[in-house]
Amino acid sequence: MSTATLSSKRQITIPVDVRSDPKLGAGDRVEFVLIAPGRYEFVAATSDVTALKGMFGPPKKTVPIDSMSAAIAKGGAVAR
Repeated sequence: MSTATLSSKRQITIPVDVRSDPKLGAGDRVEFVLIAPGRYEFVAATSDVTALKGMFGPPKKTVPIDSMSAAIAKGGAVAR
C-alpha cells in the first residue's frame, strides 16, 4: 500500500508507484471521485474527448443540423 503525507500547505505528493501505473506525467490532470463518505477514488483524466468517438457504434439515423438547431431553439424557448 502506498501512502502520502499532507504538507503544511495541505498538499500531497502522489507516490511514484501510483503515478506510474496510469502513466501520469507533469501537467496531467487527475480527478478525485467521492465513492463513499470519506472515501475517494483517484482517476487519471488524461484521455482526450475524441477517444470516445465510435464508442456506441454508428448512429442508427442521422439528424440534420437544421433539425438540431430548431430543437435547441424550441427547448430554450420553453425553458424561459
